[in-house]
Amino acid sequence: MIESVKLTRFKRFTNSSFALHPDGISFLAGGNNSGKSTLLQAIAVWEFCRLVLENERGRESLNAGYGGQGLGLSDDEFSPIAVASLKHLWNNLKSQIPGQDGYSLSIECGWRSGGVAKHLRLSLALTNDRLFLKAADSNLADDDTLPAVAYLPPFAGIAQRENKMSGAERRGLIGRGLAGGVIRNLLLDMNEANLAARARLKEGRTKIKSSDLRRLREEDPWEILQATMGRIFGMQLTVEPFNDLFHSYIRVNCAKGKLDGTTFKRFANFNARDLMAEGSGFLQWLSVYALALSPSTCTLLLDEPDSHLHPSLQAQLIEALDEIVAASGKQVLLATHSTEILRAAEHTQIMEFKGTSAKYLEQDERKVSLFIGLGSEYAPKLDPLRKSKRMLVVEALSDARMLQAWAKQLGVEWPKRIVVWPWTGGATERKHLFLQLKAEIPDLVAVSLRDRDDMAIGQIDKATLSDRSQNNVDPNLHLKIWRRRHIENYLLWPPAIARASGRPEAEVVQLMADHALAVPADFASQEVADAMVDARGKEITQEHANSVKAKLGIRPIDIAKAMRAEEIPEDVRYLVELIHDLCEP
Repeated sequence: MIESVKLTRFKRFTNSSFALHPDGISFLAGGNNSGKSTLLQAIAVWEFCRLVLENERGRESLNAGYGGQGLGLSDDEFSPIAVASLKHLWNNLKSQIPGQDGYSLSIECGWRSGGVAKHLRLSLALTNDRLFLKAADSNLADDDTLPAVAYLPPFAGIAQRENKMSGAERRGLIGRGLAGGVIRNLLLDMNEANLAARARLKEGRTKIKSSDLRRLREEDPWEILQATMGRIFGMQLTVEPFNDLFHSYIRVNCAKGKLDGTTFKRFANFNARDLMAEGSGFLQWLSVYALALSPSTCTLLLDEPDSHLHPSLQAQLIEALDEIVAASGKQVLLATHSTEILRAAEHTQIMEFKGTSAKYLEQDERKVSLFIGLGSEYAPKLDPLRKSKRMLVVEALSDARMLQAWAKQLGVEWPKRIVVWPWTGGATERKHLFLQLKAEIPDLVAVSLRDRDDMAIGQIDKATLSDRSQNNVDPNLHLKIWRRRHIENYLLWPPAIARASGRPEAEVVQLMADHALAVPADFASQEVADAMVDARGKEITQEHANSVKAKLGIRPIDIAKAMRAEEIPEDVRYLVELIHDLCEP
């Protein structure tokens, strides 16, 4: 596993060193053009050059003391990464350095073999559009193990047709950053190895022993892949038998169905279809996961693998990769702009790129300032916030829309200059967010609103809804928590739901009763019964098969708009007026 990378005149890095975690997942994060992809590309170029030298000159060309000449390549033979011309590999496009030999660009990777630190520095020169490469420094011996690297660039496509390739051909394509073109070969390898393993375990028996089958399902890459595809996508892969005498291309089909325990049950009327018929998100997910499972790879370079994926699939991909690296000890370097992925990651796994260097975060609160600079959905909010100096932090934009609807019904003017900032983090993270923003906007005033969820109600001040669990809070940061479990709890008023849906109020009352809830007449009061305070408002309004949304076809915002002023709970009134008053000039 690669522990260090040193770059000299490679793209944006003139002379930079990077220390890497040798195992687990490292998340490479930073703004656009900060160098995340450049580091991955440098390692991919190193792997390509190493592979070419080893194939053309033999392994000895990488060892310490080798004195042979450099190896030349034409520009069309260079394929690990896409560049407009080979000059773009060099810092500031300057491949020639006066007074020095032509080998002006170098990439050095360091790792351990048998517990001993090893390194290999490869240098490149460019003359008349011809690339020359050589091992410039090394302490390798013939029996040293080298890291096996695979690079998956953004939007790495799966080819429409894929020939069966030798191991060397596959390693060559992966080493050139064309991993998407070998996925069917990897799947065929996994499938054939699985069939062979099953045949061995069944030898002399009518069926495989239960203990052997359980171990196979836990350890075999094909079994793991199929179980994961069934669980997440409701999909099973079928690799058609390949015979060199009859077949030109590897065929992999997908069948829909449902995973029931360890058994995948196909839908009766679904015709299996070719892999290419599936969506880009599924293909991206499969490419990453199959490559991670492949025993031929120990270091995986992933450049924005989340780009085609819904946030839920992003989280599932990281969870799946975590399981693989925990079981195999593999190393994954993953460049991402996804705040969803980074928010869930341990700060010690996140490498922040800034200027010409990068290092792992030492404190969890550094994640907040990192998010602000990611060029993500938060960046466009900064300029308006500098002007308004007023911010409302909510868990989702829908919460702010409900507050606006309530304000309108109460006759309270909603502030035009307040910036709504969605943020799912807890109180501590919100404090760090506020302090990071206040460093740039000294006069910043913020109201933070979030659901109580399962927090003890005694932690919330009844009169001000302030979070009692937080000490030393800046006076310009108002940390508030809804006393009722969810913001949706303030919508559970049958007359308003009936008006919004056009259904009889009795039908709404019965729906509440189906959720074991009897809504009292003092619904708007702070003294309302505990049953209304602790009800699971999100489930009742929208996240249940028997929810208001499912049964009556209306959304929470529709209910908020239908509520009359006297029906709006006192907690809501207090917060709407607080927001208005804080934003007054």
